[in-house]
Amino acid sequence: MAKASPAEAAEGHPVWSRDFALFFVARAVARLGDTMLPVALAAGLLQHGHGAGAVGLAMAATAAAFAGFVVLGGVIADRFSTRRLMIGSDLVRLGTQALAAALFFSGHVVLWEICAIGFVNGVASAVFQPGVASTTPRLARDVQGANGAIRVAESAAQLGGPALAGLLVGLASPGGVFAAHAATYAVSALCLLLLRLPPLPAGTTPEPSTFRADLVEGWREFRSRTWLWGVIAVWCLYMLTVWGPSLPLVATEVVQEHGAGAYGLVNSALGAGTVVGGLLALRLRPRRMLRAGAISLFAFVGFPATVGLGLDVPAMAVGAALAGAGMSFWGVMWATSVQTQVPADVLNRIHAYEVAGSLAMMPVGQALAGPSASALGAENVLLIAGVMSVVVAAILLAVRPIRDLERADAPAARSLPADEPERARAE
Repeated sequence: MAKASPAEAAEGHPVWSRDFALFFVARAVARLGDTMLPVALAAGLLQHGHGAGAVGLAMAATAAAFAGFVVLGGVIADRFSTRRLMIGSDLVRLGTQALAAALFFSGHVVLWEICAIGFVNGVASAVFQPGVASTTPRLARDVQGANGAIRVAESAAQLGGPALAGLLVGLASPGGVFAAHAATYAVSALCLLLLRLPPLPAGTTPEPSTFRADLVEGWREFRSRTWLWGVIAVWCLYMLTVWGPSLPLVATEVVQEHGAGAYGLVNSALGAGTVVGGLLALRLRPRRMLRAGAISLFAFVGFPATVGLGLDVPAMAVGAALAGAGMSFWGVMWATSVQTQVPADVLNRIHAYEVAGSLAMMPVGQALAGPSASALGAENVLLIAGVMSVVVAAILLAVRPIRDLERADAPAARSLPADEPERARAE
C-alpha cells in the first residue's frame, strides 16, 4: 500500500476520526442488538405458547416491510438529511422495542401485535439503510478501510449477540433482551446525533424534483451501469440456489445429525471467518476489486458441501470459516465499489435498488429449501448449492464489466450519462 503524502497526512488518518468512530460505534452496537433479536423472539413467543411458525411469521413481517420499502427509503434519503433520517429511524425502533419489552414483561403477548411491531421496525430499517452507503465515504478518505473496519465490528457483534441474548434470557426474561435491544438503538441515535457530517461535494446537491422523478432517475442510473445490475442479477441466482437453501438446511442437518452444540460451533466458525475476511479486506488493495471479491467467493463452497458430504464437525467448521471469510471479503469489495463508483447525488437510491435486488430471491430460496429437500434429499440440495456457489463466482468473473472494473478511491462527483462507456465510469 502506498504511503500517504504529506498533504494527506496533514488531513488526518484516512479512516479513523472522531466522526467515523461515532459512526463505527453506532453500527457495531446496532448490529449487536439486531443479532440478539432472533433469540428474544424465539424464546419469548415459545414461552407464551406460540410455535415455530409464529416465530417465522414475526421475523417475516420485518423482512417483508424492509424489502418492500427500502427503494422508497433510498429516494427519501436523497431528498432529506440522511443523518436526521437515521436518527429518526433509530428513535422509532427504540420506541417499538421498548413497547415489545413492556408486552413481554407484562405477559400480554399477542402475535399480531408483535408482528405489527416487527413491520414498523422493517419500515424504519428501510429508511435507515440507504443512508449507510452515503455516510461512509463522507467520513473516511479510505472507503475500503472504513468498510473493512465496520465489517469486522459487525462480524464480532454477530458472534457475541446471540450468546449475550441467551444470557439475558436466563438472567431476566425475553423482555430483558428486548429492553437491551431498545437500548442499542438509543446508543446508535446518540452517536449519530453527535456526528458531524461534512457537506456533500460541490455539484452533488440534488435539484428539486418530484418523488416519482427521483425514483425513475435512480432506476435509470442503476440500469446504466452494467457492472452494477450485472452483479445484482447474478446475486439473485446466488440467493435462490445457494444462500437461501443453505442456511435452513445446514441448520437442520447439523442439529439432527450432531446436535445443537455442533451447529453452534459451525455457526461460530462462520462468524469467525467473517472477522478474518474483514481483516483481510483491511490489508489487501486489489486494483480490480470485484474480480478479487469474486475469486474469494469460491471459498463459500465449503459451507454447504461439507454438510452435504456428511463430513465430521471439525471439517464442517473449517468449511464454514472459509465460507465466512470469502463472503466477508466480497462484501467489503462490493460495498466499496458501489460507494466509490456511484455519484454522491444518487448513491442512496442506487444503494436501495442494490439492497432490494440482492435480497429479493433470498426468501424464495428459503421457502423452496423444504420442498427441494423432500424431493431430492437435503444432502443433495446442499451439494447442488455448493456447485452453484462455484458457478456464480465463475459467472461474475466471466462478465467483462464486472471483472475489469478498476478501483476508484474517491466518490464520484457527478452523474455520468447513461450512454457513457463503462471504462469511463471505472476511471
